[in-house]
Amino acid sequence: MAAPLTLGLVLTGGCSASSPAAAPGVTREACPHAIQRDKGCIYLGVLSDLNNGPFAPLGKSLQDGQVAFWNEVNKQGGIGGYEIDITTYTRDTAYDPRRHVTEFENIAPHVLALAMSFGTAQTLAVLHEMDEADLVTGAGTLWSGWQYRGTDRDLVLDDGFSYCTEAVLGLDWFAQNFYQPRTLGVVAYRGNYGGDYASGALKWALDNGATITERIDTGPNTEVGTQDYPVAELLADPPDVVLLATGPAETAEIVGKLAKSGYTGRFLGSTPTWNSALLKTPAAPALTALYNYTSPFDGWDGASTGAQRARNAAPSEPTNFGYNLGWAISYPLKALLTKAAETGGMDRPTLRKALAGLTVDSEGMAAPQIYGRDEPDVAAQRAVVNVPDPSTALGSRTVVADYRSPTLKRISMHEPCTR
Repeated sequence: MAAPLTLGLVLTGGCSASSPAAAPGVTREACPHAIQRDKGCIYLGVLSDLNNGPFAPLGKSLQDGQVAFWNEVNKQGGIGGYEIDITTYTRDTAYDPRRHVTEFENIAPHVLALAMSFGTAQTLAVLHEMDEADLVTGAGTLWSGWQYRGTDRDLVLDDGFSYCTEAVLGLDWFAQNFYQPRTLGVVAYRGNYGGDYASGALKWALDNGATITERIDTGPNTEVGTQDYPVAELLADPPDVVLLATGPAETAEIVGKLAKSGYTGRFLGSTPTWNSALLKTPAAPALTALYNYTSPFDGWDGASTGAQRARNAAPSEPTNFGYNLGWAISYPLKALLTKAAETGGMDRPTLRKALAGLTVDSEGMAAPQIYGRDEPDVAAQRAVVNVPDPSTALGSRTVVADYRSPTLKRISMHEPCTR
Protein backbone atom coordinates (compact mmCIF):
# COMPACT_ATOMS: atom_id res chain seq x y z
CA MET A 1 0.00 0.00 0.00
CA ALA A 2 1.34 3.44 -0.87
CA ALA A 3 2.42 5.87 1.80
CA PRO A 4 -0.40 7.97 3.33
CA LEU A 5 -1.11 11.34 1.75
CA THR A 6 0.07 14.16 3.97
CA LEU A 7 -1.77 17.37 4.62
CA GLY A 8 1.13 19.38 3.24
CA LEU A 9 0.97 17.50 -0.05
CA VAL A 10 -2.76 18.08 -0.37
CA LEU A 11 -2.51 21.79 0.22
CA THR A 12 0.15 22.42 -2.42
CA GLY A 13 -1.78 21.21 -5.46
CA GLY A 14 -4.74 22.22 -7.55
CA CYS A 15 -3.75 25.55 -9.13
CA SER A 16 -1.55 26.74 -11.94
CA ALA A 17 1.28 29.24 -11.69
CA SER A 18 -0.46 31.58 -14.16
CA SER A 19 -3.81 31.48 -12.36
CA PRO A 20 -3.49 31.11 -8.58
CA ALA A 21 -6.42 29.64 -6.69
CA ALA A 22 -7.69 30.02 -3.17
CA ALA A 23 -7.82 26.28 -2.58
CA PRO A 24 -6.94 22.93 -4.13
CA GLY A 25 -9.29 22.11 -6.97
CA VAL A 26 -10.42 25.71 -7.50
CA THR A 27 -8.97 27.72 -10.40
CA ARG A 28 -9.73 31.06 -11.96
CA GLU A 29 -9.16 29.45 -15.32
CA ALA A 30 -12.18 27.94 -17.03
CA CYS A 31 -12.88 24.21 -16.98
CA PRO A 32 -11.53 22.25 -19.97
CA HIS A 33 -14.99 21.98 -21.52
CA ALA A 34 -16.49 25.16 -20.11
CA ILE A 35 -19.78 26.55 -21.32
CA GLN A 36 -18.83 30.07 -20.24
CA ARG A 37 -15.12 30.78 -20.52
CA ASP A 38 -15.28 33.72 -18.09
CA LYS A 39 -16.09 31.44 -15.14
CA GLY A 40 -13.55 29.65 -12.98
CA CYS A 41 -13.48 25.90 -12.43
CA ILE A 42 -14.14 23.63 -9.48
CA TYR A 43 -12.61 20.17 -9.93
CA LEU A 44 -14.29 17.25 -8.18
CA GLY A 45 -12.76 13.79 -8.10
CA VAL A 46 -14.45 10.43 -8.66
CA LEU A 47 -13.10 7.09 -7.42
CA SER A 48 -15.25 4.27 -8.76
CA ASP A 49 -15.47 0.78 -10.22
CA LEU A 50 -15.47 1.53 -13.93
CA ASN A 51 -13.94 -1.36 -15.87
CA ASN A 52 -13.34 -4.85 -14.51
CA GLY A 53 -14.56 -4.87 -10.90
CA PRO A 54 -17.73 -6.65 -9.67
CA PHE A 55 -19.78 -3.44 -9.86
CA ALA A 56 -18.35 -1.95 -13.06
CA PRO A 57 -21.69 -1.77 -14.95
CA LEU A 58 -23.21 0.07 -11.99
CA GLY A 59 -20.15 2.30 -11.61
CA LYS A 60 -20.21 3.34 -15.25
CA SER A 61 -23.90 4.18 -15.10
CA LEU A 62 -23.44 6.08 -11.83
CA GLN A 63 -20.78 8.15 -13.56
CA ASP A 64 -23.12 8.86 -16.48
CA GLY A 65 -25.75 10.14 -14.05
CA GLN A 66 -23.27 12.35 -12.22
CA VAL A 67 -21.89 13.83 -15.44
CA ALA A 68 -25.41 14.60 -16.65
CA PHE A 69 -26.26 16.24 -13.31
CA TRP A 70 -23.25 18.54 -13.25
CA ASN A 71 -23.65 19.38 -16.93
CA GLU A 72 -27.12 20.69 -16.08
CA VAL A 73 -25.68 22.68 -13.15
CA ASN A 74 -23.16 24.26 -15.53
CA LYS A 75 -25.85 25.05 -18.10
CA GLN A 76 -27.73 26.88 -15.36
CA GLY A 77 -24.73 29.08 -14.59
CA GLY A 78 -22.67 26.90 -12.29
CA ILE A 79 -22.15 27.75 -8.61
CA GLY A 80 -20.65 30.92 -7.15
CA GLY A 81 -18.96 31.99 -10.38
CA TYR A 82 -17.56 28.54 -11.14
CA GLU A 83 -18.45 25.65 -13.39
CA ILE A 84 -17.92 22.09 -12.18
CA ASP A 85 -15.64 19.45 -13.72
CA ILE A 86 -15.94 15.82 -12.57
CA THR A 87 -14.26 14.05 -15.47
CA THR A 88 -10.64 15.27 -15.37
CA TYR A 89 -9.99 13.52 -12.05
CA THR A 90 -12.19 10.43 -12.45
CA ARG A 91 -10.26 7.24 -11.75
CA ASP A 92 -11.08 3.52 -11.90
CA THR A 93 -10.34 1.72 -8.64
CA ALA A 94 -11.91 -1.64 -9.60
CA TYR A 95 -13.51 -1.98 -6.13
CA ASP A 96 -10.04 -2.63 -4.70
CA PRO A 97 -9.20 -0.76 -1.46
CA ARG A 98 -5.48 -0.70 -2.22
CA ARG A 99 -6.03 0.73 -5.66
CA HIS A 100 -8.52 3.17 -4.14
CA VAL A 101 -5.79 4.50 -1.84
CA THR A 102 -3.32 4.86 -4.71
CA GLU A 103 -5.74 6.72 -6.95
CA PHE A 104 -6.90 8.90 -4.04
CA GLU A 105 -3.32 10.00 -3.48
CA ASN A 106 -2.96 10.75 -7.19
CA ILE A 107 -5.99 13.04 -7.46
CA ALA A 108 -6.32 14.53 -3.95
CA PRO A 109 -3.92 17.43 -4.57
CA HIS A 110 -6.04 18.58 -7.51
CA VAL A 111 -9.66 18.48 -6.29
CA LEU A 112 -11.82 20.53 -3.94
CA ALA A 113 -13.85 17.46 -2.96
CA LEU A 114 -14.81 14.02 -4.24
CA ALA A 115 -18.09 13.78 -6.12
CA MET A 116 -18.09 10.10 -5.21
CA SER A 117 -16.00 7.51 -3.42
CA PHE A 118 -17.36 4.09 -4.38
CA GLY A 119 -17.35 1.30 -1.81
CA THR A 120 -17.38 1.20 1.98
CA ALA A 121 -14.03 -0.48 2.70
CA GLN A 122 -12.54 1.62 -0.06
CA THR A 123 -13.74 4.90 1.46
CA LEU A 124 -12.72 3.82 4.96
CA ALA A 125 -9.23 3.18 3.60
CA VAL A 126 -8.80 6.90 2.83
CA LEU A 127 -10.96 8.42 5.57
CA HIS A 128 -8.00 9.39 7.75
CA GLU A 129 -6.35 11.27 4.88
CA MET A 130 -9.68 12.91 4.03
CA ASP A 131 -9.99 14.01 7.64
CA GLU A 132 -6.52 15.57 7.69
CA ALA A 133 -7.21 17.40 4.43
CA ASP A 134 -10.84 18.47 5.16
CA LEU A 135 -11.81 16.69 1.96
CA VAL A 136 -15.50 15.74 1.83
CA THR A 137 -17.02 13.19 -0.53
CA GLY A 138 -20.31 12.18 -2.01
CA ALA A 139 -21.17 8.63 -0.99
CA GLY A 140 -20.96 5.69 -3.38
CA THR A 141 -21.79 3.45 -0.42
CA LEU A 142 -24.75 3.01 1.95
CA TRP A 143 -22.88 1.80 5.03
CA SER A 144 -24.71 2.81 8.21
CA GLY A 145 -21.55 4.37 9.65
CA TRP A 146 -21.85 7.32 7.26
CA GLN A 147 -25.02 8.38 9.08
CA TYR A 148 -23.29 8.91 12.42
CA ARG A 149 -21.02 11.84 13.15
CA GLY A 150 -18.71 9.74 15.24
CA THR A 151 -17.78 7.53 12.31
CA ASP A 152 -18.14 9.70 9.19
CA ARG A 153 -16.39 12.73 10.79
CA ASP A 154 -18.67 15.10 8.85
CA LEU A 155 -16.95 14.06 5.64
CA VAL A 156 -19.33 11.70 3.80
CA LEU A 157 -22.49 13.01 2.16
CA ASP A 158 -24.60 9.87 2.37
CA ASP A 159 -28.18 9.95 1.12
CA GLY A 160 -31.27 7.81 1.59
CA PHE A 161 -31.12 4.73 3.80
CA SER A 162 -28.24 2.53 4.94
CA TYR A 163 -27.79 -1.10 3.94
CA CYS A 164 -28.88 -1.93 7.50
CA THR A 165 -32.16 -0.03 7.37
CA GLU A 166 -32.65 -1.15 3.77
CA ALA A 167 -33.04 -4.73 4.98
CA VAL A 168 -35.61 -3.65 7.57
CA LEU A 169 -37.55 -1.61 5.03
CA GLY A 170 -37.48 -4.43 2.49
CA LEU A 171 -38.64 -7.08 4.94
CA ASP A 172 -41.50 -4.94 6.23
CA TRP A 173 -42.70 -4.38 2.67
CA PHE A 174 -42.26 -8.07 1.88
CA ALA A 175 -44.29 -9.16 4.91
CA GLN A 176 -47.11 -6.79 4.01
CA ASN A 177 -47.25 -7.75 0.34
CA PHE A 178 -46.37 -11.47 0.18
CA TYR A 179 -46.28 -13.37 3.47
CA GLN A 180 -44.86 -13.05 6.96
CA PRO A 181 -41.52 -14.89 6.83
CA ARG A 182 -40.58 -16.94 9.86
CA THR A 183 -37.18 -18.07 8.61
CA LEU A 184 -34.66 -15.94 6.75
CA GLY A 185 -31.59 -16.91 4.77
CA VAL A 186 -28.99 -14.20 4.18
CA VAL A 187 -26.24 -14.43 1.56
CA ALA A 188 -23.93 -11.44 1.76
CA TYR A 189 -20.53 -10.26 0.71
CA ARG A 190 -17.98 -10.31 3.48
CA GLY A 191 -17.27 -6.84 4.86
CA ASN A 192 -19.25 -3.71 5.63
CA TYR A 193 -21.76 -3.93 2.77
CA GLY A 194 -22.90 -7.47 3.44
CA GLY A 195 -22.42 -7.20 7.20
CA ASP A 196 -24.55 -4.07 7.41
CA TYR A 197 -27.38 -5.62 5.40
CA ALA A 198 -27.26 -8.84 7.43
CA SER A 199 -27.35 -6.82 10.66
CA GLY A 200 -30.51 -5.10 9.46
CA ALA A 201 -32.09 -8.47 8.69
CA LEU A 202 -31.26 -9.61 12.22
CA LYS A 203 -32.80 -6.48 13.75
CA TRP A 204 -35.98 -7.10 11.77
CA ALA A 205 -36.05 -10.77 12.76
CA LEU A 206 -35.69 -9.98 16.46
CA ASP A 207 -38.51 -7.44 16.33
CA ASN A 208 -40.85 -9.57 14.22
CA GLY A 209 -40.49 -13.04 15.69
CA ALA A 210 -38.44 -14.51 12.86
CA THR A 211 -35.19 -16.49 12.81
CA ILE A 212 -32.16 -16.27 10.55
CA THR A 213 -31.50 -19.91 9.77
CA GLU A 214 -28.60 -19.29 7.37
CA ARG A 215 -26.14 -16.40 7.42
CA ILE A 216 -23.74 -17.17 4.59
CA ASP A 217 -20.69 -15.07 3.72
CA THR A 218 -19.57 -15.02 0.12
CA GLY A 219 -17.59 -12.87 -2.28
CA PRO A 220 -17.56 -11.87 -5.95
CA ASN A 221 -17.23 -14.78 -8.33
CA THR A 222 -13.88 -13.36 -9.40
CA GLU A 223 -12.70 -14.28 -5.90
CA VAL A 224 -14.73 -17.36 -4.93
CA GLY A 225 -15.39 -18.94 -8.34
CA THR A 226 -19.06 -19.86 -7.98
CA GLN A 227 -21.98 -19.55 -5.57
CA ASP A 228 -22.42 -23.32 -5.25
CA TYR A 229 -21.73 -23.26 -1.51
CA PRO A 230 -24.47 -20.73 -0.63
CA VAL A 231 -26.90 -22.55 -2.91
CA ALA A 232 -26.18 -25.90 -1.24
CA GLU A 233 -26.55 -24.41 2.24
CA LEU A 234 -29.89 -22.84 1.40
CA LEU A 235 -31.23 -26.01 -0.21
CA ALA A 236 -30.29 -28.04 2.88
CA ASP A 237 -32.72 -26.02 5.01
CA PRO A 238 -34.81 -23.77 2.74
CA PRO A 239 -35.84 -20.47 4.42
CA ASP A 240 -39.09 -18.63 3.73
CA VAL A 241 -37.18 -15.83 2.00
CA VAL A 242 -33.58 -15.37 0.84
CA LEU A 243 -32.00 -11.95 1.32
CA LEU A 244 -29.11 -11.00 -0.94
CA ALA A 245 -26.35 -8.43 -0.48
CA THR A 246 -24.04 -9.43 -3.33
CA GLY A 247 -23.23 -8.22 -6.82
CA PRO A 248 -25.52 -8.77 -9.82
CA ALA A 249 -23.63 -11.79 -11.19
CA GLU A 250 -23.85 -13.62 -7.88
CA THR A 251 -27.53 -12.72 -7.54
CA ALA A 252 -28.35 -14.22 -10.92
CA GLU A 253 -26.45 -17.40 -10.13
CA ILE A 254 -28.02 -17.89 -6.69
CA VAL A 255 -31.57 -17.13 -7.79
CA GLY A 256 -31.29 -19.17 -10.97
CA LYS A 257 -29.76 -22.25 -9.36
CA LEU A 258 -32.13 -22.26 -6.38
CA ALA A 259 -35.21 -21.89 -8.57
CA LYS A 260 -33.99 -24.63 -10.90
CA SER A 261 -33.44 -26.89 -7.88
CA GLY A 262 -37.02 -26.49 -6.73
CA TYR A 263 -36.77 -23.70 -4.12
CA THR A 264 -40.26 -22.21 -3.78
CA GLY A 265 -39.57 -19.14 -1.64
CA ARG A 266 -38.82 -15.61 -2.79
CA PHE A 267 -35.77 -13.34 -2.95
CA LEU A 268 -35.19 -9.81 -1.68
CA GLY A 269 -32.10 -7.94 -2.84
CA SER A 270 -30.14 -4.88 -1.77
CA THR A 271 -29.65 -2.04 -4.25
CA PRO A 272 -26.34 -3.29 -5.75
CA THR A 273 -27.75 -6.76 -6.52
CA TRP A 274 -29.64 -5.57 -9.59
CA ASN A 275 -28.54 -4.84 -13.13
CA SER A 276 -30.81 -4.96 -16.17
CA ALA A 277 -28.22 -7.13 -17.94
CA LEU A 278 -29.48 -9.98 -15.72
CA LEU A 279 -32.55 -10.17 -17.96
CA LYS A 280 -30.26 -11.57 -20.64
CA THR A 281 -29.11 -14.45 -18.40
CA PRO A 282 -30.73 -17.87 -17.92
CA ALA A 283 -31.91 -16.63 -14.49
CA ALA A 284 -34.23 -14.02 -16.04
CA PRO A 285 -37.50 -15.99 -15.65
CA ALA A 286 -36.77 -16.71 -11.99
CA LEU A 287 -35.78 -13.12 -11.31
CA THR A 288 -38.92 -11.65 -12.84
CA ALA A 289 -41.10 -14.13 -10.94
CA LEU A 290 -39.42 -14.36 -7.54
CA TYR A 291 -37.15 -11.36 -6.90
CA ASN A 292 -37.56 -7.76 -5.77
CA TYR A 293 -34.90 -5.21 -4.95
CA THR A 294 -34.97 -1.97 -3.02
CA SER A 295 -33.40 1.40 -3.75
CA PRO A 296 -33.14 4.67 -1.82
CA PHE A 297 -33.94 6.74 -4.93
CA ASP A 298 -36.62 7.11 -7.59
CA GLY A 299 -35.86 5.00 -10.64
CA TRP A 300 -36.04 5.78 -14.33
CA ASP A 301 -39.84 5.63 -14.21
CA GLY A 302 -40.02 7.79 -11.07
CA ALA A 303 -42.60 10.58 -10.74
CA SER A 304 -40.57 12.99 -8.59
CA THR A 305 -39.29 16.28 -9.98
CA GLY A 306 -35.75 14.98 -9.64
CA ALA A 307 -36.50 11.81 -11.61
CA GLN A 308 -38.14 13.87 -14.35
CA ARG A 309 -35.11 16.16 -14.54
CA ALA A 310 -32.80 13.15 -14.71
CA ARG A 311 -34.76 11.70 -17.64
CA ASN A 312 -34.82 15.02 -19.48
CA ALA A 313 -31.06 15.46 -19.06
CA ALA A 314 -30.07 12.00 -20.30
CA PRO A 315 -28.43 12.19 -23.75
CA SER A 316 -29.85 8.72 -24.47
CA GLU A 317 -31.54 5.92 -22.56
CA PRO A 318 -29.12 4.78 -19.83
CA THR A 319 -27.76 1.27 -19.69
CA ASN A 320 -29.12 0.65 -16.19
CA PHE A 321 -30.73 2.26 -13.15
CA GLY A 322 -27.34 3.42 -11.83
CA TYR A 323 -27.85 6.57 -13.90
CA ASN A 324 -30.59 7.67 -11.51
CA LEU A 325 -28.44 6.80 -8.51
CA GLY A 326 -25.62 8.94 -9.88
CA TRP A 327 -27.98 11.84 -10.46
CA ALA A 328 -29.56 11.55 -7.01
CA ILE A 329 -26.34 11.30 -4.99
CA SER A 330 -25.17 14.58 -6.57
CA TYR A 331 -27.77 16.78 -4.87
CA PRO A 332 -26.05 16.91 -1.46
CA LEU A 333 -22.72 18.11 -2.85
CA LYS A 334 -24.46 20.70 -5.01
CA ALA A 335 -26.25 21.98 -1.90
CA LEU A 336 -22.99 22.02 0.04
CA LEU A 337 -21.13 23.95 -2.67
CA THR A 338 -24.00 26.42 -2.90
CA LYS A 339 -23.99 26.99 0.86
CA ALA A 340 -20.22 27.48 0.87
CA ALA A 341 -20.46 29.96 -2.01
CA GLU A 342 -23.06 31.95 -0.08
CA THR A 343 -20.67 32.23 2.87
CA GLY A 344 -17.92 33.48 0.57
CA GLY A 345 -15.45 30.64 1.01
CA MET A 346 -14.94 28.04 -1.69
CA ASP A 347 -12.35 25.93 0.10
CA ARG A 348 -12.19 22.63 1.94
CA PRO A 349 -12.57 23.85 5.55
CA THR A 350 -15.58 25.96 4.56
CA LEU A 351 -17.20 23.00 2.82
CA ARG A 352 -16.71 20.79 5.83
CA LYS A 353 -18.15 23.37 8.22
CA ALA A 354 -21.08 24.02 5.90
CA LEU A 355 -22.14 20.40 6.22
CA ALA A 356 -23.55 21.01 9.73
CA GLY A 357 -27.28 21.57 9.48
CA LEU A 358 -27.36 21.21 5.70
CA THR A 359 -30.81 20.06 4.54
CA VAL A 360 -31.24 18.39 1.13
CA ASP A 361 -34.47 17.16 -0.44
CA SER A 362 -33.10 15.82 -3.77
CA GLU A 363 -36.23 17.19 -5.49
CA GLY A 364 -38.20 14.25 -4.16
CA MET A 365 -35.86 11.50 -5.33
CA ALA A 366 -35.11 10.51 -1.72
CA ALA A 367 -36.37 11.36 1.73
CA PRO A 368 -35.11 14.78 2.96
CA GLN A 369 -31.71 14.53 4.61
CA ILE A 370 -30.23 16.66 7.39
CA TYR A 371 -26.44 16.48 7.76
CA GLY A 372 -24.12 17.00 10.68
CA ARG A 373 -26.35 15.31 13.27
CA ASP A 374 -25.08 12.83 15.82
CA GLU A 375 -27.40 10.12 14.49
CA PRO A 376 -30.04 9.72 11.76
CA ASP A 377 -33.81 9.73 12.02
CA VAL A 378 -34.20 6.18 10.74
CA ALA A 379 -38.00 6.25 11.06
CA ALA A 380 -38.08 8.93 8.35
CA GLN A 381 -36.15 6.81 5.85
CA ARG A 382 -38.00 5.35 2.89
CA ALA A 383 -37.49 2.76 0.20
CA VAL A 384 -38.36 2.49 -3.45
CA VAL A 385 -39.31 -1.13 -4.19
CA ASN A 386 -38.71 -2.48 -7.69
CA VAL A 387 -39.34 -5.59 -9.75
CA PRO A 388 -37.56 -6.75 -12.93
CA ASP A 389 -39.79 -6.21 -15.95
CA PRO A 390 -38.43 -6.82 -19.46
CA SER A 391 -41.31 -4.84 -21.01
CA THR A 392 -40.18 -1.57 -19.41
CA ALA A 393 -37.34 0.85 -20.02
CA LEU A 394 -34.16 -0.31 -18.28
CA GLY A 395 -35.89 -3.63 -17.50
CA SER A 396 -37.23 -2.57 -14.10
CA ARG A 397 -40.51 -1.21 -12.78
CA THR A 398 -41.28 0.70 -9.58
CA VAL A 399 -43.74 -1.17 -7.35
CA VAL A 400 -43.93 1.49 -4.64
CA ALA A 401 -42.03 4.78 -4.56
CA ASP A 402 -42.33 5.86 -0.93
CA TYR A 403 -42.43 2.89 1.40
CA ARG A 404 -42.04 3.61 5.13
CA SER A 405 -41.19 0.97 7.72
CA PRO A 406 -43.28 0.29 10.83
CA THR A 407 -40.37 -1.65 12.35
CA LEU A 408 -38.01 1.34 12.06
CA LYS A 409 -40.51 3.33 14.14
CA ARG A 410 -40.22 0.77 16.93
CA ILE A 411 -36.55 -0.13 17.15
CA SER A 412 -33.81 2.16 18.44
CA MET A 413 -30.56 2.63 16.51
CA HIS A 414 -27.93 4.86 18.08
CA GLU A 415 -24.77 3.58 16.41
CA PRO A 416 -23.66 1.97 13.13
CA CYS A 417 -24.96 -1.55 12.59
CA THR A 418 -21.43 -2.77 11.80
CA ARG A 419 -17.98 -1.42 12.58
